[in-house]
Order: sequence, then structure tokens, then C-alpha cells
Amino acid sequence: MFDLTGKTALVTGAGSGLGRAIAQRFAAAGAREIDVDEAGGCETADGGWSAGK
Repeated sequence: MFDLTGKTALVTGAGSGLGRAIAQRFAAAGAREIDVDEAGGCETADGGWSAGK
């Protein structure tokens, strides 16, 4: 695993599929995320996984 604490990740397509998986990994590594797909990104954030900062 890698450490992204204090970093910001811009994830397009974080609402589903590969984009969601990437957003979850970045958050688990400590990244603060900017999700471009607002509706899908909110669903991803509320999906029960541990978010970053």
C-alpha cells in the first residue's frame, strides 16, 4: 500500500465501476478526494467504506 496522506486526488467516474474502486483505494491510503460525478460520488462515499480526510 502507499501513503497519500495530505494529498488530493481528482477522481472522474467515482460513482461506479473502476472509478469507484480507485476512489476507495485512494481514500484508504489517506487521500482527500474530489469526485467529479456528484450524485455517484455521494453514493460511493455513503457506501460503507472508510473514507480519507
